[in-house]
Amino acid sequence: MMSLIEYQPAYCSLALWNFLQTGQMLSFLQIRDFAIIESLDLEFSGGFTAITGETGAGKSILVDALGLLKGNRADTAAIRSGASRAELSAEFELEEDSLALAWLQDAELDIGQDCLLRRLIVDNGRSRAWINGTSVTLQQMAELGDLLIEIHGQNEHTRLVHRAEQFRLLDGCNTHDRQLEAVDSRYQVWNHLEEEKRQLLNESPLDAGDAELLQYQLRELEDALLSSGEFQALETEHRRLARGSEISAALQFAQAALTTEQTGISATLHVAIGQLREYAALDPDISEAVQLLSEAAINCEEARGSLQAALSRMDCGPDRLARIEQKLRSQYDLARKHRVQPEQLAEVLQNLQQRLQRAGSIDQRLAELEPRLDQARQNFRKAARDLSQSRRSRAAYLSKAVSELMKEMGMEGGRFEFDVLYDGDALPTPRGNDRLELRVSANPGTAPGPLQKVASGGELSRISLAIKVASKSGDATQTQIFDEVDAGIGGDTANAVGALLRSLSVSGQALCVTHLAQVAVCADQQFQVQKTSSGQATRVETCLLAEKERIDEIARMLSGRLSAQSRAHASELLATAATL
Repeated sequence: MMSLIEYQPAYCSLALWNFLQTGQMLSFLQIRDFAIIESLDLEFSGGFTAITGETGAGKSILVDALGLLKGNRADTAAIRSGASRAELSAEFELEEDSLALAWLQDAELDIGQDCLLRRLIVDNGRSRAWINGTSVTLQQMAELGDLLIEIHGQNEHTRLVHRAEQFRLLDGCNTHDRQLEAVDSRYQVWNHLEEEKRQLLNESPLDAGDAELLQYQLRELEDALLSSGEFQALETEHRRLARGSEISAALQFAQAALTTEQTGISATLHVAIGQLREYAALDPDISEAVQLLSEAAINCEEARGSLQAALSRMDCGPDRLARIEQKLRSQYDLARKHRVQPEQLAEVLQNLQQRLQRAGSIDQRLAELEPRLDQARQNFRKAARDLSQSRRSRAAYLSKAVSELMKEMGMEGGRFEFDVLYDGDALPTPRGNDRLELRVSANPGTAPGPLQKVASGGELSRISLAIKVASKSGDATQTQIFDEVDAGIGGDTANAVGALLRSLSVSGQALCVTHLAQVAVCADQQFQVQKTSSGQATRVETCLLAEKERIDEIARMLSGRLSAQSRAHASELLATAATL
């Protein structure tokens, strides 16, 4: 196959000339018990792959499987009838500069330059996901999936009417990342000051009664509040004193076990050590035993000291317990009064202090805040204007590139307009103060109008494809998957779309589910999907077509049946496509 540069003058616009993909490709797809597929293994290569077959044969099931592997939500209805679970796997080959590989390395999930995705859907409603053999969340799989696969469905154009999608197209390709970061950071500064202003306005000045109550509560807390450490220490001591007789008995028993003259552990150890020590030099095991017993004797002495210290601290008198209970009760009473836990009383104290401090200076603080807010607003608007200017430049490029591609796809005289309108009076937002208008004219002499109102379904599909190509120029690293985006077109337009789809795979990979022979002949490889039924079982089989098989499949797509004439026409189309 020729390179894009070699055949570019025949059909390729400036947008396509720059559209060179690098990064990764899908190399293997395995499906088990998914939809009507019992078992399927597919190996893919780079370039453009066409997936063809009769209507209802199950071609789009392959796209659905890849959608689940890129993190789409699963449904137990996807499990093949009679099976208890569905299992999907896909393997990708990554380049060193791949964004997906960088993501894997950051997540510590990389295993070289291969990437294996696996998804399990069980009939109890559970779903599990793995990346390179490690169990991951669906969110992680979705993040990686967005870097590996981009799926364009039949109704992809419907997303273009949504503001978020329009901003995504306009802000893609790292065109103005610096301006976007400046807008976001200055918005955060403005928003923080604005929130502070809202809080001040919500805090009305205190009247005399409220101020007196706050001051009383503040004095009460300052007089009675225990520090966090003191409160915890008192609670621990209270628990110890509440069981004082039990603890004292246990300490005394342990102390007696260590120190009784005849039967105490310490005395017994010293007797044993004395009897063994004179034989230690005669046997290494005796020597080791003497060493261990000596260490045990030392530990027993230290334990006896600790027991004595603990006993000396045991003040089990009722007066001490009563004093501790009184202090703790005061903390719990305060906590109930302020509806918090005792540990949060210090925070209540701080809030009361701040409230009293703010109450006397709201007007002053508002006056100090206004010039800071004005400056933050000015800083944001400057950044927003810079971003808007960069967006207008990219919008102009997209308008020209998409218009060129529309002409190549049979909409001669068609025009695409992407306008960026700056509104300096609008409230700041994290993505600036721009309003977007996307208009299109599919026919010469017709003024551009809203996309969804002035184009037919087939035109919308082609316009959407053109926008995808132009907006991704120079930055498409994912495997591009198209699910019958060529619906509703034919003739020379179908030839142009086929060439366009093939151009997307230059130095990369594109897969397309199609019913159009003119699109399929442009593919580097072609899979045929067939559905067979035997009794109550339905099977889906997919095979990579050899040259003769491919001619027959193209002939079927052209005329619905095989004949010498349809085969000759298929051979002619394939030969013509090979020269492009």
